[in-house]
Amino acid sequence: MSANFARLVFALTAVFFAAFFLWPILQILKGGFFDADGRFTVEYFAVLLSDPLYLGGLRNSFLLACATTVLAMLVALPLAFVSERFAFPGKTLLGSLVLVPMILPPFVGAIGIRQIFGQYGAVNSLLIASGLRPEGWAFDWFALNQFWGVALIQALSLYPIIYLNAVAALANIDPAMEEAAENLGCTGLRRFFKITLPLIKPGLFAGGTIVFIWAFTELGTPLVFDYARVTPVQIYYGLRDIGGNPFPYALVTVMLASSVALYALGKGLFGRSGHATAPKAATTSGPRELPPLRRALCTLLFASVTFVAILPHLGVVLVAFSSDWYGSVLPRGFTLENFGLALGRELTVPAIANSLKFASLSTLIDIGLGIAIAYVVVRSRLAGRQVLDSLAMMPLAVPGLVLAFGYLAMSQEGRLFDFINPVENPSVLLIIAYSVRRLPYVVRSAVAGFQQTSETLEEAAQNLGCPPLKATIKITLPLIMANLIAGGLLAFSFAMLEVSDSLILAQKQLYYPITKAIMELFQLIGEGKFIASALGVWAMVFLGVTIVGMSLLLGKKLGAIFRV
Repeated sequence: MSANFARLVFALTAVFFAAFFLWPILQILKGGFFDADGRFTVEYFAVLLSDPLYLGGLRNSFLLACATTVLAMLVALPLAFVSERFAFPGKTLLGSLVLVPMILPPFVGAIGIRQIFGQYGAVNSLLIASGLRPEGWAFDWFALNQFWGVALIQALSLYPIIYLNAVAALANIDPAMEEAAENLGCTGLRRFFKITLPLIKPGLFAGGTIVFIWAFTELGTPLVFDYARVTPVQIYYGLRDIGGNPFPYALVTVMLASSVALYALGKGLFGRSGHATAPKAATTSGPRELPPLRRALCTLLFASVTFVAILPHLGVVLVAFSSDWYGSVLPRGFTLENFGLALGRELTVPAIANSLKFASLSTLIDIGLGIAIAYVVVRSRLAGRQVLDSLAMMPLAVPGLVLAFGYLAMSQEGRLFDFINPVENPSVLLIIAYSVRRLPYVVRSAVAGFQQTSETLEEAAQNLGCPPLKATIKITLPLIMANLIAGGLLAFSFAMLEVSDSLILAQKQLYYPITKAIMELFQLIGEGKFIASALGVWAMVFLGVTIVGMSLLLGKKLGAIFRV
């Protein structure tokens, strides 16, 4: 029975991924490599790579992803080391606040940061009021260099992913390794770079890969900053002529190839071998006590980074509560009206309902499929189960922008899936897109739960006459419920705030999700940014509660969800 169930899960998963993961990608490759007559060609790529506009967009996207990943690494690594190794005042509270940037998509935070550092924003107003700048002489700080503005906003939003992986990796290091190095005279920074850093490299690369792919394909933040010289924005604008223009297909193909290559590089360098050679902690030494001054410095480091990281969120909150904020350090007036408008506008109420519906249905799919896949991978002896595990994790390597473009391509008129064309009603495709994108989180959570639960409990139930599947449902699933709830909450929350799929697939206002509604509101003249920020605050509160709940359920194991 167990073997038959494993084969059934394998078959259903293969069909699901073939239809809604591999087929969209094949449609992209077909549009990029085949002309209108069906003949193979590389002409589109030759033209693409010789066009300064497209080539410049690819270069900017790659450099932007590199800059974002490096900045996020520089922020996350010191925090992770200090958090794992030392005890200091406020550690628990500050450790939780580090996760705050995850509660808002980067492009929503960009709305707040533009209000603070814009031409007539808080910083310029403060400088003028302090007499450091003549009145009327102001400039947009991020407009001076849009590239670094986008990179900084993305890094401040995504560094918790690297932080979580780094903390988990540091916790797995056997203290005896570092103690032996110290006894041999290798201390301080030299010990860190010679011993500690190589041991945590797999974890860092795992988190860094996710950040790089995310930043490489991020669409919302460049749109908010009017930074059009990147490939995601060029693809977004090219959707208007998706039926007759092959260059968006070629651009998406290049982006897909780059992301998959990075994923393969990570698995090759730090996959099995990385985790196999990383020693597990045989003992735990616990956080070290420090002298008062060093404890204060650790607290100051955490507090300073956290304050800078939540500046975009503070900006969004202040904009949401303000009735007027123009040319002043703080809003001239405060009001709750924006929150009422955010929940009462014709655009926003359906958007909230749509996101709840799409995210709920996609999460149910993820939980059912995720538990089944995890059971087959951990509990069965089915040949090819590792292929199933890798297949379930592949959506982490394929950007949402790529998959959304693939869904749009495969549902064009005359194609196999034209009956779910999102132009008329994107509901089916959005639910499928959300479920495919977030399935890895549920699978990883369920796999961790099955691995941590002894199989002898199920065997004991089977010896008493309980069938294998019933034993799993009655015995194991209740024991791993915390993992399943955490993975499900994460899948649901990120589906609620999905950006790329929502911006590309939702083309009718009646079916806009929350993120599409926020973007549309932001572009309205007048009260648009205030209502958009209020809607963003509602989203922050919702996802904030979710992140806190997951951190309590999973603790340091939360970082494992964000690994390729």
